[in-house]
Amino acid sequence: MSHEDETPKEPDTPEAAEHRLRRELPEEVPATAAETANEDAAKGGVPGLTGRQRLVQGLWPPRVSRAQLIVALLLFGLGFGLAVQVASNSDSGNALRGARQEDLVRILDELDNRTQRLADEKQGLEDQRSELENSSNQAEEARKQTVEKEKQLGILAGTVAAQGPGITMTIDDPKGTVQADMLLDAVQELRAAGAEAIQVNGVRVVANTYLTDSGKSVSVDGNKISQPYRFKVIGKSQDLEPALNIPGGVVQTLEKEQATVTVERSTKIIVDALRAAKRPDYARSSSQ
Repeated sequence: MSHEDETPKEPDTPEAAEHRLRRELPEEVPATAAETANEDAAKGGVPGLTGRQRLVQGLWPPRVSRAQLIVALLLFGLGFGLAVQVASNSDSGNALRGARQEDLVRILDELDNRTQRLADEKQGLEDQRSELENSSNQAEEARKQTVEKEKQLGILAGTVAAQGPGITMTIDDPKGTVQADMLLDAVQELRAAGAEAIQVNGVRVVANTYLTDSGKSVSVDGNKISQPYRFKVIGKSQDLEPALNIPGGVVQTLEKEQATVTVERSTKIIVDALRAAKRPDYARSSSQ
């Protein structure tokens, strides 16, 4: 047994134990770049980036939705259109500002000529409209006059009814002494006083009306009528009544035959007896 083995060992102090451990452990090796990168990747970072670089990395590439992309395209198109319009207006203004005086005078002359042509066309259209309106008015007026003339001729011919102021003359002949010629005298006197329409007991009196005796009564255009004889006459009553009552006139002649004559004025006399329009046998219009 050696002397060293027999020598008793002293107990370890903390300092001695630390010193002994350092002698027994291998020396520390500095961490490599790969190990540092692995640690940063494990922590979720990017090796060797500053804070600004990390901010840019977070913003680009952008993450946009489909709706945002469509809105962006529409705004781009709108802006592009406005830019083109502004550029076009600017080009036109620049072109006029840069034009020569002769060119500006020519442009003004062309504008004046165009304005004059448009004014002439407008005046021509207005003249055509006036002509059409006048033609329409004249045609309408001619039509109205034709209709009115037809009514007037119809009244004279007895083909249409008539109404207006006038008188009613009633002749009572109880003894039957009144003859056709006396009634015809009454018709002639009324026409001379301005009668425009006459009706006797439902028979229209016209230009070719004739009266004949028929026993103790009278026939008008072949239609036998009986007393009392009632005349409905349209005309100016202030002229018709005095014409019948003149001395030696119709009323006195009928009263001599013991007939009773009554004349009444009225503001509305209706002559509604009609005659069928008859075509003349020989007479024809002479107008070409």
